[in-house]
Amino acid sequence: MQGLRTEKSQTWLQSKENIGRDDDCLLMTAGEEKILQEKEIKTHGQIFHLILTGRDLGAQYPGMIIFSLTILSGEKVMSRFRTNTYEYPPLSPISAFEVVQARSDEWEQELRSDPARFLLGEERISRREPDDTPNPEVLIFQGSPRPAGNCSVIAAWAQSAAESSGRSVKVVYLDDLTIQACIGCYQCYNTGACIFEDDMTDIIRSISKARFIVVCTPVFTNTVPGSLKIVIDRCQAYHAMQVLHGKVTGKKGLLFSVAGRKGEENFSCITRVVDAFMKNIHIKPEGSILLDDLDRIGDIRNIPDAEQKVRDIMEKILM
Repeated sequence: MQGLRTEKSQTWLQSKENIGRDDDCLLMTAGEEKILQEKEIKTHGQIFHLILTGRDLGAQYPGMIIFSLTILSGEKVMSRFRTNTYEYPPLSPISAFEVVQARSDEWEQELRSDPARFLLGEERISRREPDDTPNPEVLIFQGSPRPAGNCSVIAAWAQSAAESSGRSVKVVYLDDLTIQACIGCYQCYNTGACIFEDDMTDIIRSISKARFIVVCTPVFTNTVPGSLKIVIDRCQAYHAMQVLHGKVTGKKGLLFSVAGRKGEENFSCITRVVDAFMKNIHIKPEGSILLDDLDRIGDIRNIPDAEQKVRDIMEKILM
């Protein structure tokens, strides 16, 4: 049945009791979900519904459509597969719709042949376990690979200022973590989560909980270090989660940066990159402190008012 919304599928689409928010694209806020195909499969004394839906995210990304294929037994979701049009680059020999159609035909054939074996082999719909990690109000990224460098000093000043204001703080030393670079697969737009399971999972969880995000970074070849750029790129999964489930507002951000050479022009790329990063995940940039000429000065603690500037701007946004 194409383009037909039956009473069963209508009830399923509207139900919020059967499907968790983290797992269900049908409860997403942007774009309308439409049933493209629905089949009732009667086999071995059981009845299943195979439902293919499409959701247009063209308002965010031109031409992006998420296809979701779901098997229902009664009101229970037994299995689900998602794919979207952005996963398939120009030279790909297949399209998203062709892939989901092939999966639909495969599932139907397997269900009719041996539903018990099919359901046993399919990955179950998972619910994310509750997270008991304390919520950091202030999240500080120490983006320098040098653990005893000037960015570590700034991070410590920012941490002290936040703790003095009674805020809970978490400092993340990015070079201590294992984080795979983003591969631009766009699969995060199917579920709101990255396909890679590494230390980035905890970072995104911390970002989602924090109210204040602080980025401390040196200038490497006029931009941010590689480890910080990887984190920025992988935050596209958090952006995808907001596109699918609704954006989170009210977060504030600060940038602290140091450059070896003298001159504000050394920070031109840094400020643009970090500003784009914050705005992409709906963090409001509230200011920056840019300290140059560190090749000559050496230790940032030799700049008389550097620490006070950091503390002052921290206290200002934490009020």
